[in-house]
Amino acid sequence: MNIKQNPMGDVMVLNLSGKIMGGPDHEKFQTEVKSLISDGHVDILLNMSRVNWVNSTGLGILVSAFHTLKKNGGQLKICEVSDRIDNILNVTQLKLVFETFDSCDEALASFNAE
Repeated sequence: MNIKQNPMGDVMVLNLSGKIMGGPDHEKFQTEVKSLISDGHVDILLNMSRVNWVNSTGLGILVSAFHTLKKNGGQLKICEVSDRIDNILNVTQLKLVFETFDSCDEALASFNAE
């Protein structure tokens, strides 16, 4: 998994690419989120347009980040998931946990609407 930061106003957009599989990805992602929180970024948008696979451990990484941000008064939202990953989120009922958006613009607007 690769992570590129792209600040958009108060929201930090993380452009993810590759596979989210656990193992080293878990530590890398947790470190990234904790570092963002300590820098004052608690609203995070995950752009998953370039993620081609997420396994169950990968889903756990996302859920863990979601709860960490929530405890710190922030939010985690997801945009531009592929049909394959959207299907995984539906089957696991994680669509009930994560707010997902078709476009990043739509997702960014939702942060400001609250």
